[in-house]
Amino acid sequence: MNIIIIEDEFRAAKSLQNLLSELKPDSKVLGVYDSIESSVEALSKGTMPDLIFMDIQLSDGLSFEIFKSVNITCPVIFCTAFDQYMLDAFKSKGVDYVLKPFSREDIAEALKKIDDLKKFFQKNELPDLSLLLQKINQPVGKNSFLVFKNQKYTTVPTEEIAYFYIYNEITHLVTFAKEQFPLTQPLGQIAEQVSDKQFFRLNRQYLVNFKAIKEMEHYFQRKILVKLVIDTPEKLLINKEKTHSFFTWLENR
Repeated sequence: MNIIIIEDEFRAAKSLQNLLSELKPDSKVLGVYDSIESSVEALSKGTMPDLIFMDIQLSDGLSFEIFKSVNITCPVIFCTAFDQYMLDAFKSKGVDYVLKPFSREDIAEALKKIDDLKKFFQKNELPDLSLLLQKINQPVGKNSFLVFKNQKYTTVPTEEIAYFYIYNEITHLVTFAKEQFPLTQPLGQIAEQVSDKQFFRLNRQYLVNFKAIKEMEHYFQRKILVKLVIDTPEKLLINKEKTHSFFTWLENR
């Protein structure tokens, strides 16, 4: 099996090559390319591989642009950390994905799926890339929240919200401009509505925007103290059990 890797992160590309060598010893990586330009040039001049591993976000844009210049007739496994709508779109056409950071099991499962769907791929059917491009440019999560204060309704764009928190059993949103509004929805429901790449639930009371985080420091009992760019009514503490997921979220956004 001849394989091409399109990936602009050196460590991810190297890790993928090592896993392919282990899982598919009879395979051959024809080349590793880190941009749309170099990928188009290689695919235009060379023989079409049997399989492509393709990162979505490259140094010079989205890898979907490659399909506009090259007629790719082999299956593609996308490497992505994007929202569930896009992943569903990929899967509905039988093209698999691996979520970064990927593991040995992720790659093994993807390769197995390629083998299982070999007949499907021989039909040269690919996802509707124009639809995927449209979906990727759509905002992730809820765009705004309807609020009521001083006998008036207004909307607050989600991007202007620094954090949500519970006070007296009522959920409130606080903007970067330090405006505060009560909401009718419980905090858990709000957490499901906003982008999980932009907001993180620190604890039972606080859901914070990544852009609002100023710094973190160690606290007693292996907790983490999170400080925001605006004041909060109380200290924001993350217990030791949630520390790992918090730092993973920060690193993999």
